[in-house]
Amino acid sequence: MEPLTWSGDLGTFLNPLMGFAVALFVAGFVANFALVLAGQRPGEMVVNADHTLSLQRTPVDFALMAMKYAVLVLVLGVVGYIIGGMVLADPTRSGILGAMAARLTPVWLSLVALFAVSITFKRRLGLYGKLFDSPIGMVGFGLVMFWIFTAAFSGMVATHGPITVISQMRNQLPGSPLPNPTEGQYGWYLLGADNLGRDVFSRVIYGAFEVLKIAPLATVFAFMVGITLGLPAGYYGGRLDTVITFLANLVLAFPVILLFYLLVTPEIVAAGIPNYLSMVLFIFPIIFFVVLFNSRFRTDPPRRNLLVGATVILGGVAYLSLISNPSDPNLPWLFRLWPEMLDLFDIPGNLLIVFVSVVFVNSPTVFRIVRGIVLDIKTRDYVAAGQTRGEGPWYIMLWEILPNARGPLIVDFCLRIGYTTILLGTLGFFGLGVSPESPDWGSTINEGRRLLTVYPHPALPPALALMSLVLGLNLLADGLREESLKD
Repeated sequence: MEPLTWSGDLGTFLNPLMGFAVALFVAGFVANFALVLAGQRPGEMVVNADHTLSLQRTPVDFALMAMKYAVLVLVLGVVGYIIGGMVLADPTRSGILGAMAARLTPVWLSLVALFAVSITFKRRLGLYGKLFDSPIGMVGFGLVMFWIFTAAFSGMVATHGPITVISQMRNQLPGSPLPNPTEGQYGWYLLGADNLGRDVFSRVIYGAFEVLKIAPLATVFAFMVGITLGLPAGYYGGRLDTVITFLANLVLAFPVILLFYLLVTPEIVAAGIPNYLSMVLFIFPIIFFVVLFNSRFRTDPPRRNLLVGATVILGGVAYLSLISNPSDPNLPWLFRLWPEMLDLFDIPGNLLIVFVSVVFVNSPTVFRIVRGIVLDIKTRDYVAAGQTRGEGPWYIMLWEILPNARGPLIVDFCLRIGYTTILLGTLGFFGLGVSPESPDWGSTINEGRRLLTVYPHPALPPALALMSLVLGLNLLADGLREESLKD
């Protein structure tokens, strides 16, 4: 088989079109920059003699229009590669870009369906629906959902296994064919191979699943801890606030990377400190929901008892399964007491260390944000009205203050997932993440950067993937902030 080109037959007409769009964008950007330096300003609306309005355009407006239409043409070119790759089933005709687009077919279909349904019913979907009134929010949401769907369909999208090694393919360039592909085996490495002969494209696809199975869930746990501690600290104040704030500042005083180095050292792991931390941190979701249901339904004892009991039983079993691993003789005896027949799932040791470390580092920051919001909101009139009605403190905190703090917290949640993604990538890059053979993006970048000056292709795709996911989360947070301020 012949090596694949980047654009295949599609590049015959799409490459000149996209090249023209890039040249037009650069020309518009340079012209706009020069005009602004020369004192030119965009046009303004003027009132005509018949009392109608019209826009009096200036050269700056034409430069901005050129940039806008250039971006539109680039987008159409990308769409052309996607549709062309899906139509042309033969990779030798569609090229590397078209072949990757064809492999991502379930992702494209899921995105189209999601956007179609969301835009159709956006007026009924609250803040989520309002997100589709913001172009920035839509772009960010699209990028985030692209990687979520990619992670969900990773088994269908990837062309090879994440740790499948073909020694003859070491450091092969993008589009290189396999020497002797077996029947049913994909015949090319679309983005080349790393120094061990593993497919870079497949490792990037599976790496999305590795990142997204840790970052959002770790952020949720960090918010549970921060909210559960931040609400009473800000509401009650006094000595409780002083003690919790001091402990939060103590954790924040440690450099993050140094803290992770401490948590993954063999002596610390052997002492079971990450396990003891998990025992403390994983209890907070149970505490949160127990207090939530008890404060809401305290005047309805049967319903309260049912919800609180279900939370304690189901949450307790999940909690004990999370912190216990009876089959691991290296754990302290306290974490091997839970019967193995009731141990529903186990978290691998290295993954548990990363997860607990991320929650431990992020929780103090969330606590300080929640505490600051509560200090502001607790002085509002509706809080005083709730106190006058005789509502309990936890009811006011969870059902009066917390819902009115949802806007800043949702925005920070999106941003914090991005920070956590960067942190996981940094840990993987320094070898402090999950297992060395894991396809997470940080580890893949670390593997590829060793030969970066000779073979850049193993390191660039995971770096661009990491950048695009974080960019999407930041744009999504900007869109949510923009729409929440309109409420």
